[in-house]
Amino acid sequence: MADARVIPLHPEDDGGGRAESDSSSRWAGEGRSAISGASGSVRERSADAGDAGSDEGGADEGGAGNDGAEEGSDWHETLADLTAFLRRRLLGQYRVDEFGFDRELTERFFLPLLRTFYDNWFRVEAVGLHNVPRDSGALVVANHSGTLPWDALMTTVALHDYHPTGRQLRMLGADVVFGTPLVGALARKTGQTLACNPDAERLLRGGEVVGVWPEGFKGIGKPFRDRYKLQRFGRGGFVSAAMRSGVPIVPCSIVGAEEIYPKLGDIRPLARLLGLPYFPVTPFFPHLGPLGTVPLPSKWYIEFGEPIDTTAHGPEAAEDPMVVFNLSDQVRETIQETIYRLLAQRRTVFFG
Repeated sequence: MADARVIPLHPEDDGGGRAESDSSSRWAGEGRSAISGASGSVRERSADAGDAGSDEGGADEGGAGNDGAEEGSDWHETLADLTAFLRRRLLGQYRVDEFGFDRELTERFFLPLLRTFYDNWFRVEAVGLHNVPRDSGALVVANHSGTLPWDALMTTVALHDYHPTGRQLRMLGADVVFGTPLVGALARKTGQTLACNPDAERLLRGGEVVGVWPEGFKGIGKPFRDRYKLQRFGRGGFVSAAMRSGVPIVPCSIVGAEEIYPKLGDIRPLARLLGLPYFPVTPFFPHLGPLGTVPLPSKWYIEFGEPIDTTAHGPEAAEDPMVVFNLSDQVRETIQETIYRLLAQRRTVFFG
């Protein structure tokens, strides 16, 4: 089997995102309006095409018969498209970038699966997406929670589907992610890379949107009683990477993820045996086995805050511990204050 071709970091096409829907919300505000107004979006083009098709069908006396023929044609086109995709895979005729990111595989299979959870299960509402640059590099810094990293996955869907230019989030993952069989390979294929400054800076300088969750396992594995209390942000390595690359930092606050797997306890001996940072005990896991891994359908809100400029400090300030600490603390406080505001506006966990 031939090897897949490796493409440069800058893809020719950054991918188009779906325009945001017009559903109203107390949190919608300015960000959602800006997104809904994005021109040329996939969702808008689909809606226009559907309207045109309806008009033509009404004018055509044989509309019912044409519908049946079109359905058959669509089925054959889908099958032909899938066959062509599988053939390219078998022959190695597909492209990955220097980090192993496979855009076609991600957009065809991975994102549609996540989109189902985003739209129908968690019913995520994302606002402030206009604060993420349209075509230049940026570092998205978010709070981490939920026992399993669903928050990172839903943030990826928000940026890809609802940002005006459909940005692909390149997430930074911990060593344990890439050391886990199958999971590590899937992470590489879907655009993730190791959480280290050299990789982060290469992506940022290449104009990518990079996502980091500085709380790490301290945030995602904290007990349910400590929900929505941000943990320590480490040594501020993400700030140094942004300053050296000259890109803005976009604080991202996520509400709703804390309730999907309420972590009541931790079986530490089993965690050490399996090489995991923790082995959670929730109201349904491990008591109900695989059924206990289904996340609870809490209502989510993701808010992207105003970008924090790093160019005013200059790249040399990345070596100054006080500057790095102060900027890191500013990002953390911004995220925490936004979380408290969103929680104050939320009526119930599952209905928003």
